Amino acid sequence: MPTETASSSVTSALQSGPFLQVEVLYTFLGLEPYLLLGLLVLSCWLFYRFFLRDLSPERHRNLQGYFRALGRHFLLLSVFFALFVLSHQGASQVGALERVAPYLGFFAFLWGVIVFVRTCRLWVLQYLFLQATREGVPLLIVNVFSLLLSIAIAFWAVSRLFGLQLGPLLATSAAFSIILGLALQDTLGNLFAGISLQFDKNFEIGDWVEVTQGIQKAVGQVKEISWRSVLLVGVSDELITLPNRLMATAQIANFSPPHQPIVRSQVFRLPYSAPLEQAKDLLERAASEISEIRGLPAPHAYVSDSTDSWVTVKLIYFIDSYGAQNVAGDKVLRKGIDILSRHGIELARTQYEIRRVGEDAHV
Repeated sequence: MPTETASSSVTSALQSGPFLQVEVLYTFLGLEPYLLLGLLVLSCWLFYRFFLRDLSPERHRNLQGYFRALGRHFLLLSVFFALFVLSHQGASQVGALERVAPYLGFFAFLWGVIVFVRTCRLWVLQYLFLQATREGVPLLIVNVFSLLLSIAIAFWAVSRLFGLQLGPLLATSAAFSIILGLALQDTLGNLFAGISLQFDKNFEIGDWVEVTQGIQKAVGQVKEISWRSVLLVGVSDELITLPNRLMATAQIANFSPPHQPIVRSQVFRLPYSAPLEQAKDLLERAASEISEIRGLPAPHAYVSDSTDSWVTVKLIYFIDSYGAQNVAGDKVLRKGIDILSRHGIELARTQYEIRRVGEDAHV
């Protein structure tokens, strides 16, 4: 029959030709690999449900978004796999299905690889979340893992499914590699600089840092560390993007050392007639009533300086978040002035003395 002859010739070309090794492809499209991949996805979700309950709401939303995307890809994989099984089983009755089956199988294999890479990425992400529930997880590590895994699977799939030997091709592409390396010099520089930042651990996600490079200075909270840059959120909620290469060579001051509070101070100038001991007790009491200020170490006030016009009392207090310093400073100043005023202690005022020298001259 002409139709059967054409169908068998197409199948023969697909199986023996250089385009696609159908017999090799079919070995990966059984029910067992599909079920194993489904169990891998299910175990990843169960790990999230039982071991990552204490994450912040933002991180829960991020992980749930990843799982929704993974679920959509697994659903698409199931559709392609079901179509492949139906077309492969019905190929003996309908000749057209025999020509379609390899392509449906290839798409099923492709989406299986996507689901596998995404699931492994989620496993790494969740493991890192489990190790750093406070600091968060830099996506740079997860992205590098996903990239390396994708490249390894791509090389393996090309060599097995298409019968291409990539070793000689890579060996003869030295010139192309040099050109590509020069073109991606900045990108690769940022990538390796970001990896070195992760190994050095000078700062982590959530830390408040001050980055100084020459006359340029940026202050903000670390929001994300990607393969190209570090994203900071400034004091006024502005987004600051700094390349990893700049971060690797800049001077970085970290204002969020682990297990250590941040020290801040406020100065009050009092007249010599003011009761200093009472003023210090009142200021310490006012600071201890502010929620942003730590109870331990307790706020401490002392006389730090004196001039001809006033005595300077400095109030030292401790906070946990560098970003709360402006709010805490405002409350300390307002509550300090209020409590001193209620006890009859006014702040010192600058006095100017004007003397007449001659009839028309003034000083």
